[in-house]
Amino acid sequence: MRKHNKSLVRQLFDVYCREFRLVIKDPGIVIFFLFLPIAYPVIYSLIYNPEVVRDVKMVVVDHDRSSLSRELVRNLDATQEAWVIGYAADLPEARRAMDSHKCFAILEIPEGFGKKTGRGEQANAVMYCDASLLLRYRGFLVASTNVTQAMGAEILAEKINEFVPLAETISSGDIMPIENISMGNIENGFDSFIMPGVLILILHQCIILAAGMAGGAKRERPSLSGYNSYNEQPSILMTMAGQMLCYITILALPIIYLVHYVPLMFAFPMAGQFSDIIMFLVPMVLACLGLGFIFQGIVWERESVFVLWVVTSVVFLFLSGLTWPRYAMAPFWKFLSGCVPATWGVEGFIRMNTNGASLAQVSHAYIRLWILAAIYLAGAYCVQRWIVRPAVIKGYDAYESIRAKV
Repeated sequence: MRKHNKSLVRQLFDVYCREFRLVIKDPGIVIFFLFLPIAYPVIYSLIYNPEVVRDVKMVVVDHDRSSLSRELVRNLDATQEAWVIGYAADLPEARRAMDSHKCFAILEIPEGFGKKTGRGEQANAVMYCDASLLLRYRGFLVASTNVTQAMGAEILAEKINEFVPLAETISSGDIMPIENISMGNIENGFDSFIMPGVLILILHQCIILAAGMAGGAKRERPSLSGYNSYNEQPSILMTMAGQMLCYITILALPIIYLVHYVPLMFAFPMAGQFSDIIMFLVPMVLACLGLGFIFQGIVWERESVFVLWVVTSVVFLFLSGLTWPRYAMAPFWKFLSGCVPATWGVEGFIRMNTNGASLAQVSHAYIRLWILAAIYLAGAYCVQRWIVRPAVIKGYDAYESIRAKV
């Protein structure tokens, strides 16, 4: 028994060293394991910075030319979202400015705007927005809503004071103000909203792509596989354990960099405990490795991984629930998203890192990740035993026979 255990440890060590040598000598795998998790988050975060669109150009078409219309324009220009760059004589002139991208919104104030407001009637001003970028549209919508509500409250207070002079001493302004506090994203920034989930998706894709490429490399380069059909071979379990241990060793620093230092560099929300986050990611990494080992069964060349798997990046982004909530998905897509480790990884990581949830509070996603890890590792064992191992041994024997003839 002791000798058997010693043999297993020896097999584990041999597989670990062999896999490490394969990874180090393959630039493609090194890129997936190191370059992608280090460079991609920085590139994506820089693209989405600054997080909030400010001082977007606007042109005003003022048909009223009243003091109230000028006050409306001044208040809009004072907001951080809008920047009034000037007036246009009519709407066609303003449209030409928008078509040439000199501005991205038009505020048209109709004639009689001030008189209707003075009579207590409803006065409408029309806002035309370029919706090619939703962040700009959202900024103009927020600015116009806040300004008109504030001005309406002031006008209402003045009207009440005309009829009841002492009413202003009781209440003035907005009687029921609404204060919006975005938990986990104080700045309401797009980067802080989407990047925490994208970090997990990057990690998910890197692990599966690297594991799949390693399988293709073994078939293309039998000299690095270390298999020999005439000598004692390591067991399937020890082979998988050694490979996973090698990959986890290489991924340890990129994972810490992804979940801790990238949010620190770009001031993303960091409300969760680092130790809880690492414990939460353990089953996700194991599930991704199991899925990568299954993927090796259909990857016959290193380049095949790009054709077969990279196209799923956008699909996984939508299935994760970042852009569309999972509860609103059709049953088929909801089931499919539940089979992807990144879905539960994104859900749990955002709750922990953004909203400060503990590991117990994300137990639903945590348990799902362990279930997926068990299923995919069991499937990986079958694929490695009946598909990958025979193919690699066959390739190694062919390589040895060619060497013998030479």
